[in-house]
Amino acid sequence: MKTHFAAALGSVVLTAGTLLGAPAAGAQTDASLPTTFNVPVGNTWTKGTVTWFARSVEVVGTHKSVSAAGDAYCRRTWAYTYDSHDNKIGSAGSASSDTACGNTKSYRFTVPADVYGGATFVRVCLDDGNYKDLLCSPRLQR
Repeated sequence: MKTHFAAALGSVVLTAGTLLGAPAAGAQTDASLPTTFNVPVGNTWTKGTVTWFARSVEVVGTHKSVSAAGDAYCRRTWAYTYDSHDNKIGSAGSASSDTACGNTKSYRFTVPADVYGGATFVRVCLDDGNYKDLLCSPRLQR
């Protein structure tokens, strides 16, 4: 009888240890595979990747402007994170120093998604130099 009890107790302890040591469902501590995007507007564009983290996303890429005739012709990239109920939870954009005016510039920025499970989807937008969204990507899903 003691052998069966010890075996059963050992099995319960092993199962509990496995469950307690496992991350919670939906929790993500490491980056997931990047999602690519391409948002063209005429001869200008923004393209790159979104990498998903537990409570943020990283946006990395390049954007192109064909004219330096003023802010309306410059290009920036902006992104928005959303939760599973389509509520916007964060936004951020490329730095002013990364603004493309008659050239192509690279950018890298992080967008907050500070809710349990992080962002459900992201939209990446090509903006002009006045921060006006010209065109946004369809939903980029995790």
